[in-house]
Amino acid sequence: MDKNFIYGIGKVTIGESEVGYIEKDSFDLGGTAGETVDINAEQVPGAPVLQLVQKNGTIAPTFNLIQLNLDNIKNVLGGKIEGKKWLAPSELINIQDKVKIETVSGAVIDIKKASVTANLTGKLALTETAKIGVTLKVLIPDDKSNPFSIDFTENGSGSQEESVVPEG
Repeated sequence: MDKNFIYGIGKVTIGESEVGYIEKDSFDLGGTAGETVDINAEQVPGAPVLQLVQKNGTIAPTFNLIQLNLDNIKNVLGGKIEGKKWLAPSELINIQDKVKIETVSGAVIDIKKASVTANLTGKLALTETAKIGVTLKVLIPDDKSNPFSIDFTENGSGSQEESVVPEG
């Protein structure tokens, strides 16, 4: 792994199923900043006297799935497979599962619980393929533990140098 960099999509797994080919340059971590509320006082103009944290920053990855075989379609859109046909769901669906994003640089992003929303999109042309736009919304796991992590050692990529914090 290149030290201190995370880049490139190697493999994305939702639940136990590998997602398939992802359109080049379509994967976006969709990071959002944390949210705060400023508390202002009449006696102290120009700057808040307190800032209350409302929400931590998080990620909401999006990507275009272009390998549209029956299993891949069902895994992100729900529905059923009958023979060689995918049938769209007739009821509301809510796909929630763990997600693992393995990067080319060796880092692994593990999301313990995510909501998967998707839609069929793209152009039926000779210059582009149909695709499924997928959005992953990070949810708090049922056990209330950390929602996601970035592991720099899992793919056999070796460990990064640990930073040393001086005592005192």
